[in-house]
Amino acid sequence: MISSDDNKDATNADESSACNTNYTSHFSLLTSHFIKSSALQLGFSACGIAKAEPVDEDTARAYRQWIADGRQADMHYLEANIDKRLDPTLLLPGARSIIVVAMSYAPARRLPEGEYQIADYALGRDYHDVMKQRLRQLMPGLICVDTVPILERYWAVRAGLGFIGRNHQLIIPHRGSMFFLGVIVTTLEADSYDKPLSLSADPCGTCRRCIDACPTGALTSHFSPLTSSACLSYQTIEHRGPLAEDVSDKLGTTIYGCDRCQRVCPYNRHAEPTTIPELQPSDALLGMRRDDWHRLSREDYQRLFRGSAVKRAKYEGLMRNIEAVEHNLKTTNQDE
Repeated sequence: MISSDDNKDATNADESSACNTNYTSHFSLLTSHFIKSSALQLGFSACGIAKAEPVDEDTARAYRQWIADGRQADMHYLEANIDKRLDPTLLLPGARSIIVVAMSYAPARRLPEGEYQIADYALGRDYHDVMKQRLRQLMPGLICVDTVPILERYWAVRAGLGFIGRNHQLIIPHRGSMFFLGVIVTTLEADSYDKPLSLSADPCGTCRRCIDACPTGALTSHFSPLTSSACLSYQTIEHRGPLAEDVSDKLGTTIYGCDRCQRVCPYNRHAEPTTIPELQPSDALLGMRRDDWHRLSREDYQRLFRGSAVKRAKYEGLMRNIEAVEHNLKTTNQDE
């Protein structure tokens, strides 16, 4: 999944100073039970707490090699602040704890079958805004929602929320992988810390459904690093310029993002649709048909996707995707 924040990974000190400081002014210890129950009341699906410390050596080595191999493609922000990304104590002086939350975005409604599709995470309002608003209510600290260099999935595992599946997503047992992740780095020490889940050596077992469903072969195995440029989410959202032919002909009917690896994952059979009002798709979006997309003006785009993650692709990128999907469908119909 790709973020919609144009200033992604820009460390923002205001994220900590803008918060309500009542909690830290009254308590010198982070109460795990209180934080977790408060997180659930705010609409988060899960919450865990890990001790703030550098990531383990294997993770640090793997990330540096991933960057050295150029697997980040044109997402150059992933190359910046690597030391901070691998050590959250450098992000916030005196950091002692990392709170990780997950919020479900599994949709109750999607665009009609047969119409152009958008990745589930982008059907509602921009998750950056939705998550940050609730994280500020949870407690003060350095708030991270894809705008601060930190390994969210790594810390979600460390905080006991779930495990990384073969689709490279965090999977929460019995709930699936359709979750936004948010992090608060705080100087408070917790009264107790969570531990990674005790699972079998490979909780995905022999399942290869996500690998087999990946149209470009971006997914190869659980332990193989992901090459971003091969992923349709990267190509349709982050990539600027024309789509390569071997990419565009794999889009199907999707004009933004890709959910194929998640749609086939057995763990997502248990995904409960989100009830967060801001994450529900608008009637205007659900009412869009192919002809509407082809006629989409810049003004229509601004109105339809105001406050939406889809704006990450920009108008030009979305229209490029629409034209590619339209071309593929026409070619398929001619062949038939």
